[in-house]
Amino acid sequence: MKQWQDVQTLMLQFFNHHRRQVIISLTLVVVLGGWMLTHWPAADESSQMATNSSPVIKSGSTETNNHRGVTVDVKGAVKQPGVYTLKHGARIQEALKQAGGPLPTADMRQVNLAKQVTDQQMVYIPAQGEVQTTAGLANANESSQAIVNLNTATKEQLLTLTGIGDKKADQILAYRQQHGEFKQVEDLKNVDGFGDKTVAKLKDSLAV
Repeated sequence: MKQWQDVQTLMLQFFNHHRRQVIISLTLVVVLGGWMLTHWPAADESSQMATNSSPVIKSGSTETNNHRGVTVDVKGAVKQPGVYTLKHGARIQEALKQAGGPLPTADMRQVNLAKQVTDQQMVYIPAQGEVQTTAGLANANESSQAIVNLNTATKEQLLTLTGIGDKKADQILAYRQQHGEFKQVEDLKNVDGFGDKTVAKLKDSLAV
């Protein structure tokens, strides 16, 4: 019993001697506890809101819409020769399918069906007995290119010409609609963007 009284006496003496420090410590504990109670839930809620508002990033590539495809001119031993528009990366096999397939007289041994086509390209399917040194392909800038009539050509036909893109094809059609038929191939110089050199390069591929 006496020992317990001694302990109480020592505690009382310690408290009296360090009263200020004890009060300050207790006050800090109360303040800190109150701050934690009021701010921790708000912090958790803010974190949750930030998580919920984060944008969702979906994997996978997006498709681009600026590719209009490639335009090719299919000729030779095919059922439906003509100008066709294919998707980028298309093969000669797809161009041949668009043209109705080969004729019975076509020599498919000379044709590489797996080769990719390019814009403004001519795909020529040779007949049996015909020598085709380019394996069934010819570029649009070769001399074997089809003749395009400036007065009757569609936009797709104009696009088969070397150096003619969407803008220049539209300019030709607009000029024809505004001024009427071309009298001669040289009249193409009157269209914006067509100078002497451009017309000279196209002259052998054009008619009126």
